[in-house]
Amino acid sequence: MILPNFNDFPRAGRILGVDWGARRTGVAVSDASREFVFTRPAILSGRGMPSIAQQIAGIATDENVVGIVIGLPLHMDGNSSETTDAVRACATELSGYTDLPICFIDETLTSYAAQDEMGRVRVSDIKRGLDSESARIILENAIAVIRRLK
Repeated sequence: MILPNFNDFPRAGRILGVDWGARRTGVAVSDASREFVFTRPAILSGRGMPSIAQQIAGIATDENVVGIVIGLPLHMDGNSSETTDAVRACATELSGYTDLPICFIDETLTSYAAQDEMGRVRVSDIKRGLDSESARIILENAIAVIRRLK
């Protein structure tokens, strides 16, 4: 079920963070206390592979999470883009594979922050790790929002 905001999102338990991408989707998961967030290998999409939504649902089951947070790419002025529509479509498909609550959070500038935090590394390392680092930041931001709602 896709929630309009974090008001009804579970207050305890592990959460899955997602940074959707057409080719590579970053994934991160929190521990049960939500004190720590860990990156996971990015999900790859392509012919003959399960859809991104199916793969996210599988990871959610494997990681025993209570909710999913998906970064929503918006323009700097807050308006939607074609990518925003693709992310929402993925979330709608995902809601057909899981009963977990799904919530969006603005992901503006998370890729820049992730790359900055990765520091000076090889381009191949950036490509391999950037998406899941972005998912980590998305998830950390969501946890901060949820904590403020207590």
